[in-house]
Amino acid sequence: MRSGWGLSPLNEPSDSRRHPHPNPPPQAGEGAQSRRGRNSALRRYTLLTLGMLGVVLLTALGVWQVERRTWKLALIERVEQRMHAAPIAPPPPSSWLAVTAASDEYRRVTVRGTFLNADETLVQAVTTDGPGFWVLTPLQTADGTTVLVNRGFVPPERRDPATRRDGEPQGTVSVTGLLRISEPKGGFLRNNDPASGRWYSRDVTAIAASHGLSKVAPFFIDADATPNPGGTPVGGLTMVRFPNNHLIYALTWFALAFMLAGALLRIISGGGRAGADPRWDSRRAAVRRLIGAARNLSRDTGPDARAHIGSA
Repeated sequence: MRSGWGLSPLNEPSDSRRHPHPNPPPQAGEGAQSRRGRNSALRRYTLLTLGMLGVVLLTALGVWQVERRTWKLALIERVEQRMHAAPIAPPPPSSWLAVTAASDEYRRVTVRGTFLNADETLVQAVTTDGPGFWVLTPLQTADGTTVLVNRGFVPPERRDPATRRDGEPQGTVSVTGLLRISEPKGGFLRNNDPASGRWYSRDVTAIAASHGLSKVAPFFIDADATPNPGGTPVGGLTMVRFPNNHLIYALTWFALAFMLAGALLRIISGGGRAGADPRWDSRRAAVRRLIGAARNLSRDTGPDARAHIGSA
């Protein structure tokens, strides 16, 4: 009986107690680590995708600035040719609707007619001679049309026409100058106020309406530097300025695209931080030198900077 009790199956150790499980269940930490790995890979791919889109965008902006620079240089050359060409007659009424800045502004023109001195308009101006006013006077031609002529600049103390009667020519005159496009509405943060006689821009339509003029050309003429009787108004002060900073902008965008592309390549190749590589210091320095050289070129005051229009 004793031996029977000792060999009872109820008292024998179980198989699980005698033999450890060959494949223990995974721990909870392994699942979390796997999820972290997947999230890290997802973030990596997302950053790479956004980075590549950034490179494409920055490169496109650089190409756009190169195209803008080409357009600007062509514009400067075209305007230079117009300003120094022989004067021609202004567009006739049949062509007024087709007059645009791209096709006609800054052309040298000559027009004959009679000044309507009683209908002159003073437009606030700031020139190299200081603040003052442009004197815009209607010129009535033989065919009955009217062209506004910016006869030139007067200082504040010569604002009153009574102080410059000698500068009001009578009879038929000939005016040579640059064709300019109307400047509607007003100046920066200041609207024209015809009722009170405050003008901040040369708005041909509004000025003509304020004086009850009809058959008025949709453009005006900046008179050249031919002296007026009495010395005022002073003509020939037209400023032609075309900022041409597109090269520096293009190089900036291309440099940013280059640096971002380099950073992406280091991420893809598994390299460390881009800034830790001494080669990046030399590359950044080269980019800065290139941008600095372009900035100096953009500051060069050539024909794209400014030109005073004389009578020649």
